[in-house]
Amino acid sequence: MRRQVLPGVAAIVLLSAASFLMPRWLLFLSTMALSHGVVVLGIVLLMRGGVVSFGQGLVFAAGGYATALASNRLGITDVFALLALGGLAAAAITAPFAVLLSRYRAIFFAMLTLALSMVLYGVLVKTEALGGSDGFNVAKPTLFGRALGPDESAQALYVVGVVVVGVLGIAARIWFDSTRGLVTLAIRQNELRVEYLGASARRIIAGDFVVAGFLGGIGGALTVLSLGHIDPNFSFWTTSGEFVFAAILAGHHSVAAVFVASFLLEMVRSFSNLYFPNTWQLALGVFLLAVIRFLPDGVGSLWTRRRKRRQP
Repeated sequence: MRRQVLPGVAAIVLLSAASFLMPRWLLFLSTMALSHGVVVLGIVLLMRGGVVSFGQGLVFAAGGYATALASNRLGITDVFALLALGGLAAAAITAPFAVLLSRYRAIFFAMLTLALSMVLYGVLVKTEALGGSDGFNVAKPTLFGRALGPDESAQALYVVGVVVVGVLGIAARIWFDSTRGLVTLAIRQNELRVEYLGASARRIIAGDFVVAGFLGGIGGALTVLSLGHIDPNFSFWTTSGEFVFAAILAGHHSVAAVFVASFLLEMVRSFSNLYFPNTWQLALGVFLLAVIRFLPDGVGSLWTRRRKRRQP
């Protein structure tokens, strides 16, 4: 337990302290990397069980819209309350579909999740009460009842993101190393043998899907609070594809790699869009091909491979 918690706590402290030295553009970019990274963490959780969700835009949008509506319509402004509400709303949406989806594997699981995401996109585009295709703006949140200015808001959201996502990352690492997490990894290798040993692969996949939904809702909520706007593109298939892109880049062996990959992706996309505005997708594609060629197990293999070599 100590080996899993102490590095995470140290990372939270160091990243939070770094906020005093970071310019505003880097604070925003890092907050986006954190919010997207926690969504990718949910995909990695599913990947460990041998399934990949191409529809995490569903929970990303669900968490974002729940947060935006709670802020604008219900007057809830506390950042921690809004993040928790976004995660719970997304988990509640995924729960009814978890049992159905747990029956499918491979391309069938991926396409069904993608279909659910696109159904939500169609509903959001046609719903004028939710802003239609343009979406709507969201007021800046408060921190412990205190309103924040523009500069304070950027730093506060980054620090809150570091703390919340850091705690979730530590919990994910403990979950991965637990008996339940190792059984999930065994399902990826040989599902039939897991069933013979008395564990229910469907029940585990269903539970992982709900947890991944909760993580996706947290990411959607943090993104909305940082951008101050939400629209149906949160649920579009390209958004889900970007999350899968980052999951492939990270691999499924390391929690830290998820956030490193998310930050690298945000950096490459930001600077490619700045210097190559018409061909930035090409730059992203070349970057992914290079990672697949030289790091087929993802960025996390850089240090997990060394760790395995050190073990007797």
